[in-house]
Amino acid sequence: MSSISTGCVGLDAGTGNGKYLPLPLDRPTDILTIGLDRSINLLQIARTAGESQRTHEVVWGDVLGHGWRPGVFDYAISIATIHHLATHERRIQAVKRLIESVSSQHGRILIYVWAIEQDELSKRKVIPDGDAETDGRGKDVVVPWVLTPQKGAREKTTGQQVFNRYYHMFAKGELSGLVCDAARELGLDVGSSQATDSHRQRGIEIVQDGWERSNYYVELRCWELPDSMK
Repeated sequence: MSSISTGCVGLDAGTGNGKYLPLPLDRPTDILTIGLDRSINLLQIARTAGESQRTHEVVWGDVLGHGWRPGVFDYAISIATIHHLATHERRIQAVKRLIESVSSQHGRILIYVWAIEQDELSKRKVIPDGDAETDGRGKDVVVPWVLTPQKGAREKTTGQQVFNRYYHMFAKGELSGLVCDAARELGLDVGSSQATDSHRQRGIEIVQDGWERSNYYVELRCWELPDSMK
């Protein structure tokens, strides 16, 4: 987020409590990130996320929907969201929506998902030791979440409320493969605009593809050849 140019407008798809809406902290008003989520309660929290008095723009919607004019954003982020989608096809669709939402000429995208490979500091002990081997398709798990009672709640509950939440733990190479599948369905080339040898005039470059603190991530950049090269 710190490298985004002043004046840019972006999307946080699956913003949750709005953790990333105030970024970058050193110049919080230089860019505008709009938060999208399907939870009204979380969006109410996201509107005032951060230590400043700034109210953030949030929208109630679904990461699989067509809520935006194509190419309206300069950048888009999806942090810890796509791994909640239960099928490969729905995960592809979510990536397609991110690609469609940003500028075809300069749009940038950042995606983070949970990885099967968890480091020693991780609290996500959801895959038994010795069961992390995969065939490149990841693993589907259910993680119990304990609901913390809100202060001042009128209704008293007996015991803790536990909700099971679905996660798809990504295998190595699966996230970048998802991007390639989404790009192909959109008719886009995958690779640098300088290196492409296809007939396609638009594409997406995987700038970074890595693992960090028990998560896989990809950074993407969209490109479109100028009219003189078409």
